[in-house]
Amino acid sequence: MLKFFYSGQPNPIKIALFLEEAEIEYEAIPIDVRKGDQHKEDFIALNPNAKVPVIVDGDSCIFDSNAILIYLADKYQLFLPDKTTANTGSLLSWMMFVASGVGPYSGQAVHFQHFAPDKLPYAIKRYRFEALRHYGILDQRLGTMQYVLGDTYTIVDMAVWGWARMIPFILGEDAFLKLPNLQRLVAEITVRPAAKRAESLKDKHRFKTDMDEDAKRNMFPSNYQVE
Repeated sequence: MLKFFYSGQPNPIKIALFLEEAEIEYEAIPIDVRKGDQHKEDFIALNPNAKVPVIVDGDSCIFDSNAILIYLADKYQLFLPDKTTANTGSLLSWMMFVASGVGPYSGQAVHFQHFAPDKLPYAIKRYRFEALRHYGILDQRLGTMQYVLGDTYTIVDMAVWGWARMIPFILGEDAFLKLPNLQRLVAEITVRPAAKRAESLKDKHRFKTDMDEDAKRNMFPSNYQVE
């Protein structure tokens, strides 16, 4: 059975969505990042970068959420556009757009606004701007088509949804007013039964909720690095 190492963070939720949509049998293995599970030797052996999600599928071990989505979609031939070179190029381009832009800028915007020990105006302004810019590109594209790649619901939409559902926390409660087309996509996916199951997965395990000193040390080790 496929093993899925996860937490309730945006990137693992993308994978939970695919697994639930595809009705793939899997074992969900919680990695409590506030307790430091990601730094344990057995997990590092799966992902040297100490990040969730990870899947182990037979003799294959895959980490990084978008790599996992591409792997699963290719293996099961699900949630992909029609197989043409143009569609493949578009799929990979938008998957990397999410992986290299949407995710990192959203994550840094969250960190500097909500968790950084010092509220640095420059960092907050930069990452909020870049997060909004990336979401704005998606919003503009979704103004002319139902899904990111056109008329077909694909892993690109799943990758976008994982982060975009958190926009009120990333950019403020009124941020969706600037992103109506993206809000429409998020709302459409969120009401899918598979999405509801994906979001409720974290409730099956008791994750640490306190952001105490130990949690900060586990999640933000650079803050404790001795120069």
